[in-house]
Amino acid sequence: MALAALIRPDTFQVVAVDGKTLRGSATPAQAAAHLLTALTPDRRLVAQVRVPAGTSEIDALAVLLEGMDLTGVVVTADALHTQADTATHLVKELHADYVLGVKRNQRTLFDQVKALPWAQAPTLGTTRARGHGRAQTRTVKAIDLAGRTAFPHAVQAVRLRRYVRDLRTGEVSWTCAYAVTSLEVGQADAARISALVRGHRGIEAWHHVKDVSMGEDACKVRSGHGPDNLAALRAVALVFLGRLGQDTVPDAIRWVSYEAFTHPLDVIGLP
Repeated sequence: MALAALIRPDTFQVVAVDGKTLRGSATPAQAAAHLLTALTPDRRLVAQVRVPAGTSEIDALAVLLEGMDLTGVVVTADALHTQADTATHLVKELHADYVLGVKRNQRTLFDQVKALPWAQAPTLGTTRARGHGRAQTRTVKAIDLAGRTAFPHAVQAVRLRRYVRDLRTGEVSWTCAYAVTSLEVGQADAARISALVRGHRGIEAWHHVKDVSMGEDACKVRSGHGPDNLAALRAVALVFLGRLGQDTVPDAIRWVSYEAFTHPLDVIGLP
């Protein structure tokens, strides 16, 4: 089942594509349902499709975005979707731009991007943050890919490096993420590129909230389209709960439960 065009493409500028397995839907005779979703940066559900058994997210992406005119929209996805056919489909058929993660699953592209002269490239932006006992520094660099790769429509390579210092022990660690994008230099400055890469990573937190606060992985609904439908309803519920002004999702759920017959109507704006 696909839930498509829940939000008109002309109402958003970025859509993140990511998959999740609904672990509780598994049975001894049936694998757990695996969904591929498209989300806006503020976590509104744009589309959702179940990935059929025996296929992959790569195959499902075209179905997920089928029929959408994504002109002017940037699609972000993790390295699993960094495929030549996917990039061509996004740009040529859907009229979108892309930011796609680069990891070792695409060995040739990964080696090409990693070998770029990053040491000579200027740092385009630096952000700093503190919280949860850590100090984080993020730097972003971008390099023109003209003549450096055959990956379709790739214009820039991006490197996002994150340094983390434990404020208690002083221990420092770092991670490095690469991506390629079809966005021209004039379309995306350092702040936007960094926000696109980090925004996609934020989907993991969205999945975590659905699991911890809404019991998604623990849900044992298995029949028919039940797992898909409930996943979509949880996503919609999170949007409404986020409008209540509570500090956390559990706080919002508790507030709704205090007046079980009236607060839910208040949440969705019904008298």
